[in-house]
Amino acid sequence: MSKLFAAVDIGASSGRVIVGGLDAGGETVRLDVVHRFPNGVVEHEGALHWDFDGLFTEVMAGLAVAAKHAAAVDGAIASIGIDTWAVDYGLIDGAGALIGEPFSYRDGRGAAAVDRVHGIVGPARLYETTGLQHLPFNTIFQLAAEQTDGRDLAGGLQALLIPDLIAFKLTGSRRTESTNASTTGLYDAVAGEWASELLAALDLPAELFPPLIEPGETIGTLLPEIAARTGLPTTTRVVAVGSHDTASAVAAVPAAGPNFAYISSGTWSLVGVELDAPVLTEASRTANFTNERGVDGTTRYLRNVGGLWLLSESMRTWGQEAHDAGSPVTMPEPLALSLPELLAAAAAEPTGGPLLDVDSEDFIAPGNMPERIRAAASVGGRGLENRPAAVVRCIVDSLAAAYARTVSQVQELSGQKVNVVHIVGGGSQNELLCQLTANATGLPVVAGPVEATALGNVLVQARAAGAAPTTLPELRAIVAASHPGVGYQPRTQTGL
Repeated sequence: MSKLFAAVDIGASSGRVIVGGLDAGGETVRLDVVHRFPNGVVEHEGALHWDFDGLFTEVMAGLAVAAKHAAAVDGAIASIGIDTWAVDYGLIDGAGALIGEPFSYRDGRGAAAVDRVHGIVGPARLYETTGLQHLPFNTIFQLAAEQTDGRDLAGGLQALLIPDLIAFKLTGSRRTESTNASTTGLYDAVAGEWASELLAALDLPAELFPPLIEPGETIGTLLPEIAARTGLPTTTRVVAVGSHDTASAVAAVPAAGPNFAYISSGTWSLVGVELDAPVLTEASRTANFTNERGVDGTTRYLRNVGGLWLLSESMRTWGQEAHDAGSPVTMPEPLALSLPELLAAAAAEPTGGPLLDVDSEDFIAPGNMPERIRAAASVGGRGLENRPAAVVRCIVDSLAAAYARTVSQVQELSGQKVNVVHIVGGGSQNELLCQLTANATGLPVVAGPVEATALGNVLVQARAAGAAPTTLPELRAIVAASHPGVGYQPRTQTGL
């Protein structure tokens, strides 16, 4: 029976369970999505949470389908890897019970705790230790908000980041995978371990987080009740991968050499380069760049930039308006236009329109995104017509401009020259965004693969099982052979 690997890949709006494996020669990798499910924040008692129980039910359902899929193709699931978004966590007690549904980073509670944290540990000292970009929802601020709300974090409570919480439910083993640990604001970027001095300064218990584990190491094997519910054997391993989805995505960037920038373009955009060591300069802190751990101890030197959340949330608003108004909707542009139709209409819009600060905190929460975008555009005096195509063009223009600005900054701050930009994730399917990014950066863009996160997840598992090569360049060569990218060359703006 051939070795197959199950990738649990959950984003902020949807999740999938994917079965992957290499061909007999180990030269290409194939993925089969066997289960899809929605995800999203839920409001409870005036706060935004994740429905973790619902998510875990879907994970279990997906693993059961994965087991049947593997048997149908005369294979066996050798291991399971889990990746999700970063920073959010669930609190569990000594008996392993989850204390309430995990908060979502979109809730905004962390922002109220920023000043208190900075009053204890200044921003410069935080950056010298963690190298982490300041974002008001980083785990460190969420934990401070717990303290402000009266939560006693001592007494046996532990914080498990979302993929680690799923792994715990599957195996009973409590570990923290390092790439996601590096997004907490409590991880020492140089030492590669928990920043004990920061934990002590903030009156956080040293044992608040479980011990660290590296991608490729085994977290544990399936609990008997999990095995019984999924149809997988109890010997099935749960293997640590780049559990921060961007870490898995970057591991699967099909780059042929070191001089590349990557843009993991999805709900958020992660724009940066891969380095051997963190950049902890004051200039880097001022520019708000982050040093997050990558697979094989690399540094993902990047900046979180606004992403396709602006587009998806706008589409959700327009869809709701169309539903409320009834169909058909009579407007210059029907609100019921599909995304491809809207992007085609946006491509026909004139160049030189208003640009947004896509990083603004005004765009973090859900709500009427087109209205907020038009309000932001009006601040500069330019204004933006109340037409979906105009709003979409503004979003895409603004993202491309932010990408170009970040690629330029990352070269200056890191000293790493960039010859090509790789766009992976959902944004790689957006031809307008890819072309505008090539135009704005003046660099060739290679788009794809869409499923970079799942590929990185599967390949790290395969390597741990001895079914794939050992180095990142070799793994990336497999991705390039399996999923050839689409190239975009820079054009003048009039060439669109």
